[in-house]
Amino acid sequence: MRIAVFGAGYIGLVTAACFAELGHTVAVRDIRSEAVTALRAGRTPIHEPGLDTLLTRNADRLSYTIDADEAVRGAEVAYICVDTPPTAGGDADLSRVFAVVRSLRDATHLTAVVVKSTVPVGTGARVRTALDRVGLRHVGYASNPEFTAEGTAVHDFLHPDRIVIGTWDEQTAACVADLHKDVPGTIVTLDVESAEMVKLTANAFLATKISFANEIANICDLVGADIVAVTRAVGLDQRIGPHFLKAGVGWGGSCFPKDTLALKQMARNAGHSPQLLDAVIEVNELQHRRPVVRLRAALGGLDGARVALLGTTFKPGTDDMRQAPSTVLAARLLAEGAEVRCWDPLAKLPDTAPWSHVSRSPSPAHSMAEADAAVIVTEWPELLDVDWPVVRPTMRTPVILDGRNLLDPATMKGVGYHYLGVGRSRLPH
Repeated sequence: MRIAVFGAGYIGLVTAACFAELGHTVAVRDIRSEAVTALRAGRTPIHEPGLDTLLTRNADRLSYTIDADEAVRGAEVAYICVDTPPTAGGDADLSRVFAVVRSLRDATHLTAVVVKSTVPVGTGARVRTALDRVGLRHVGYASNPEFTAEGTAVHDFLHPDRIVIGTWDEQTAACVADLHKDVPGTIVTLDVESAEMVKLTANAFLATKISFANEIANICDLVGADIVAVTRAVGLDQRIGPHFLKAGVGWGGSCFPKDTLALKQMARNAGHSPQLLDAVIEVNELQHRRPVVRLRAALGGLDGARVALLGTTFKPGTDDMRQAPSTVLAARLLAEGAEVRCWDPLAKLPDTAPWSHVSRSPSPAHSMAEADAAVIVTEWPELLDVDWPVVRPTMRTPVILDGRNLLDPATMKGVGYHYLGVGRSRLPH
């Protein structure tokens, strides 16, 4: 088929590249002229493993434009993949979604409009009304939420656990299913409202598992248990599973913070107080700040201390800094009077506070030289290759706060580090 994809961000560009890989012809529209210019020149504006390969291999089936009419010219299906950031009140900002809908008013040849953006329940009904108002009553509508994770998005799209299609008519459901006919995933067809809820529920549940692991880790620190041993044993229970039970400095990114907050606000708008979601969010916010408290205790204060942040993106395998825990850490350390350095192999740090006051280092070892402490914020595999015995004497105070429990505590202690893990107080320092 011919597809128009609106949005060239992490979701839109992966969607476009994967559909092209499946043999479809795809036009990508984005309002950012610099992104379109880069893509036309063969440069990918985001980092996602495998994406460059797909874009290059399918270049003859991909085109890029800032013009909406050009994007939908000859298209059978329009995919809306724009971002839906939180408003000041915590609700999802749907202005970009409806801007796309308005731009489709002359695309009477379309067969279907599909929303892949994460939206509150009830958005589909509003989009359906908006499509009717612009003369597209005959065009089908579907919700086709994405379940891709940054760092593995290409694989996740082409090898999904399930493909969720929410629609009100069988013809549109069949159309969207046909787009994925060569994808080996279970197709789940349901109503639009339920499809919208599936996405929010999935992200909220994963965020809950992480916050629960962090809550248990904090208790482990108080009672003398090892969270790694605890979650390893708990995860063997098939009713629970090991995934997302890893303690650390908290979750971030473009999905979990936004979607848990949107679900919370949606519930409150409907008259329900989501107490569990409130706790999940609060635990995560506190988890971002706990390393500062522990460093203050370990160093006897932070005023004048030098602290290295190892990793700044919200997870490895991506250059995404959105809602990264490192931003909270950097801001709090600076507020305590510390000097902050950082290293990350991919991050594109903004030139705004707190990052405008943080010095960047070309390597982990460089960032730790003359430092009083280092915090592992992102579990980059490069940190496993650091020559820790060589780095140790270059630090003023050999304190390592392993915010992802990445390193072996016994090994780090053996080469002279004061090692602090998350939920690992039983281990000797």
